[in-house]
Amino acid sequence: MSTGPSCDSRWHALESWWLDMGERLQVHERAESFFKASAAAGLLDRIGQVGGQVDYLLFVLMRYWVPTVLPPAGRERLTKNDADYWLESEQILKAAALRLRELKPLIELLTTPNPVSETVAGQHIGASPVAELELSSIVEGIAEAAGSYGGPDYTSIVKAFDPVPLRQTQPFKHNKKHSAELWVVFLLREHLRSLGLGKDRYWPLIAPLCTAAGILASNGQAYGPDELKSWWQKNWPRTYTQLEQKQEAADSGGAAYEQDWDWFQAWMNWQRQR
Repeated sequence: MSTGPSCDSRWHALESWWLDMGERLQVHERAESFFKASAAAGLLDRIGQVGGQVDYLLFVLMRYWVPTVLPPAGRERLTKNDADYWLESEQILKAAALRLRELKPLIELLTTPNPVSETVAGQHIGASPVAELELSSIVEGIAEAAGSYGGPDYTSIVKAFDPVPLRQTQPFKHNKKHSAELWVVFLLREHLRSLGLGKDRYWPLIAPLCTAAGILASNGQAYGPDELKSWWQKNWPRTYTQLEQKQEAADSGGAAYEQDWDWFQAWMNWQRQR
């Protein structure tokens, strides 16, 4: 088994493509660090040998690396007697949009060229081509988008992913730590499970992937397979409360993975056609 898959012709083009994507998303250092660590451990070869889709794993990790947009601490829940950050933002922005419409005559006055200046130096100055921009409508649209993330019980991670928006929309308890990390492990786990791998095979693959991606234990050390499994199984059902993980229940977890997989395929097809 090669311990330097990034130098292998099979992975060179893939690595180059994703490093370019990391550069565009301003997470190049995270991507570069991942490829160096995965090369040392031969991770890409190991994933390829079991039939894993390396592009999908990078699709999952890249979204994790992109910085999240979250409300300030203590501004999510109405039960804390704090104003909901998103709903409050919606109200503020809608008020701003209304005020902008009220001030439209003033705005037009301020942006109209001074007629006196037309005769300066005996030259006629034509009206500058000004694009009609309904700023109030734009602000109102932003307000509605912000308000859609509000609510008393849940918050959302929102990520912009060049230039197609990719959102982690599964609801989770806002006061639980490591929600994003739990979601990454879930998607990696579901992908490897879909290949027919049992837990004795997929956890030893997920653990080094998490280490290479920068997902570490609270003490800053890398997770071992059993430790990662125990941490995930303990925290997952407490955080993603609307995804049943019981085998006998409706496989909503599998459905969530399938939606993400379909998302990945559509996005990759779009990228290849650019």
